[in-house]
Amino acid sequence: MKKTVFITGASRGIGRAAALCFAKNYYNVAICYNKNEAAANEVLAEINAFGGNAAVFKADVSDMAQVCNATQNARKAFGTIDVLINNAGIAQQKVFSDITEEDWDDMFDINVKGMFNTCKCVLDDMIDKKQGKIINISSIWGIAGASCEVHYSAAKAAVIGFTKALAKELAPSGICVNCVAPGVIKTDMLSSFDESTLSELAEETPLGRLGSPEDIAETLLFLASDKADFITGQVISPNGGFVI
Repeated sequence: MKKTVFITGASRGIGRAAALCFAKNYYNVAICYNKNEAAANEVLAEINAFGGNAAVFKADVSDMAQVCNATQNARKAFGTIDVLINNAGIAQQKVFSDITEEDWDDMFDINVKGMFNTCKCVLDDMIDKKQGKIINISSIWGIAGASCEVHYSAAKAAVIGFTKALAKELAPSGICVNCVAPGVIKTDMLSSFDESTLSELAEETPLGRLGSPEDIAETLLFLASDKADFITGQVISPNGGFVI
């Protein structure tokens, strides 16, 4: 029987790459998006084109009711949710003195509360089945901190703490909870950087290049697989050696 993965923020970037990767590896894919319906449907069309099985679900992850509705509809479509990937997130560069209360709240609502909401909405079934995989997306800046990104770094550090604590709590139920903390990955989040800055970031990466969304998707696929059944509470950081 096919397993089902529910991916938030799946219309672009790492989420899109993960959706395609999992579909190619015979998972049912629940493509969860918030704003860009056209992009989500493009991912769905790509998956359909190579014979994969997927469906699109809309939810603002910061809204518990919307998340629970989306996960319930995914279960109706596929029967179960075996893997949850909390990928939806936002980033922002600002010096600390310019960060507003609204900026702070938005950062934590999406990056942290969104993760809380999705976990709450899928966990009962996973606990009943005594199995499941939850993978939360953090960042190297959640590990090391980034100048001019205090609110982002703090939120992504919270993702790591959440992951470690939940992993301990759910381990007796056979559920693995892990965190992926990507390095500098060439996605829309880097759209504000000019080519010179991107080149500098690549040069600062010991492997000499920026990461791709596909690099992260393959890490997610491994952590979701049976090969990773003895891995829980860990922070895996595919970053090309940027942070060691």
